[in-house]
Amino acid sequence: MKRLSTLVIMLLLIVGLVACGSQPSAQTPIAVPAATAAPAPIAPPAPTAAPAPTAAPVAETLDANLTEGCVTDYDPEVDYFPDKVTLSRALGWKIEYFNNYKVVTLLRPYPGATESFSYVLVQCGTPAPSDVGDALVIEVPVNTIVALSTTQFAHLIRLGVLDRLVAVQNFKQINSPEVLAMIEAGKLKEIGGGSTEVNIEAALDLQPDLIMTFAASDPTQWDHPKLLEVGLKAVINSEWLEEEPLGRAEWIKYMSLFFNKEAEAQQIFADMEERYSAMAAKAAAVADKPTVFTGFMYKGSWYISGGKSYFARFLTDAGTSYLWADNDATGSPQLSFEEVLERAQNADFWVNGSQFWTSASDVLKGDERYAQFAAFQNGRLYNNNLRLNDTGGNDYWESGVANPDVILADLIKIFHPEVLPDHELVYYRQIKPEG
Repeated sequence: MKRLSTLVIMLLLIVGLVACGSQPSAQTPIAVPAATAAPAPIAPPAPTAAPAPTAAPVAETLDANLTEGCVTDYDPEVDYFPDKVTLSRALGWKIEYFNNYKVVTLLRPYPGATESFSYVLVQCGTPAPSDVGDALVIEVPVNTIVALSTTQFAHLIRLGVLDRLVAVQNFKQINSPEVLAMIEAGKLKEIGGGSTEVNIEAALDLQPDLIMTFAASDPTQWDHPKLLEVGLKAVINSEWLEEEPLGRAEWIKYMSLFFNKEAEAQQIFADMEERYSAMAAKAAAVADKPTVFTGFMYKGSWYISGGKSYFARFLTDAGTSYLWADNDATGSPQLSFEEVLERAQNADFWVNGSQFWTSASDVLKGDERYAQFAAFQNGRLYNNNLRLNDTGGNDYWESGVANPDVILADLIKIFHPEVLPDHELVYYRQIKPEG
């Protein structure tokens, strides 16, 4: 009986030890980005007699994009771009997100393009995808950038990354006070480009993380092939091919991709789009739609804004009747002086003449026949060159591209001053007849 009791006690001890064996602890769920397959279940550890271990840390989705520095502990299950952009206006590019890289595709990289360009933007500190084809691979966020168009400055300023600018095309055309201050402090270099030969040696000396250029209508002025040939990371910005003001301004989101600043760009554009749309709605409600024409004579032809052009959209949104709205061109068709005079001699307003016109005498020096237009006679000629620097750089074509809501406010103030009584003109000046 005593032996039986001893056996019972031993059996109970064995059962107790087995019962104390460790069990797999509950795991914190791994966040899985949309359209990504869920990870395979984690196999539970084999039971042992040791005390249950503390659960190891597991991957979590980041709260925000990394805008500085690199990943130091890469986890393929982490979505490194929780802040993403979506497009509502721009038609020239698209974006696809993956866990540690994003693919940007330029759909219209240059006028008449039949090809597209792709860039693979890889989160610094993580591996690039194995097969990228002909796409250019760039690590983000970039720390240094060369901007070869003045239209890119406003985006850099708003995104809070202007300090990463190291070079520009030339200093003469620049209006932005922040960029001018960097020039004065000796923080920027000139490397040319566009109509002047790009200085490849200067670009190589800088070794920037990114050079943002553009493809002009004239292929002889394209810089990016030359820069790519020497191994520099050159990408195209073709915002100027967008055919409506908000479409161009939405390229701030394109710029943001290279700095992981999507959250900022998304909010900046949303606020701008709301302001623009609200003003356009007010202008649309005005019953009186004044007649308007644009342009001036250049080398024997009058260049107007095409009826489907970027500026024609401004005129529609500002509540006007554009005299060439029936024209299907997206660019600047050429007409004779007589053709314009026949249709526009008695028009209510004339806008966007030569950037060299700041007075009525300047207008008449261009062509004395301009005096035949009622808009000139009545002081209703408004030119988009109020903000010129000492060398003729026009801020309308610099910060104006990124501020279509301000340009629209100027135009509404001109055509319907009662709609925006407190607004003061920013980009436009009135040219009154003298005497």
